[in-house]
Amino acid sequence: MTAQAKFLFDLDFSAPAADKRATAVSFAAHEAALGEAQAQGYRSGLAAAEAQERTRAERQTAAAYEQIGAALARFAEELPAITARIEAAAVEVAVAIAQKLAPALIAREPLAEIAALVTVSLRELTAAPHVVIRIDEGLYAGARERLTEIAQACGFSGRLVVLGEAEIAPGDCRIEWADGGLIRDRATTETAIAEAVGRYLAGRHGTSDAREEGESHG
Repeated sequence: MTAQAKFLFDLDFSAPAADKRATAVSFAAHEAALGEAQAQGYRSGLAAAEAQERTRAERQTAAAYEQIGAALARFAEELPAITARIEAAAVEVAVAIAQKLAPALIAREPLAEIAALVTVSLRELTAAPHVVIRIDEGLYAGARERLTEIAQACGFSGRLVVLGEAEIAPGDCRIEWADGGLIRDRATTETAIAEAVGRYLAGRHGTSDAREEGESHG
């Protein structure tokens, strides 16, 4: 009986095993690698934090711009009404000041406005045969000579008559000639001014109220 051949491996089991030892890492290299990893982590965290902060700042800026835009839009809508109120208040203050100043100025210079009106009138009436000027009787003594001088300076060659009357208020006067006349009546003037101012203020307040009502309904 033939003997079976033994299976032989092409390996030499008597040879020494391959060197499987892991390469050793020095402590310094380990520390350097650890430090680099920590630095990289810090940089990544810082970059993320900065990006997050920029995003938050951008959102806050956008919100602030929206608020400013809305405030400007409201101001633009309210500006006409505010302007109307300011103008009305300014007119009221001006009228109040004028009402306070006028009597004081007339008391200080009672002939000033009369002289100005007579001067303008007589320059246009140089050919009139006669002119009558009626003033407050309390001013007659001092006014007659002054008005005569004005007539001469204006070239008026007709007859000038100055009369003092009790019913004429200080500062007022009446100038009469053959076919016409002028009246300076402060009370009548103040009434006309008050009515005109009242109409103006009513219109301005009405405009302001209408705008506010429209905004409230809107």
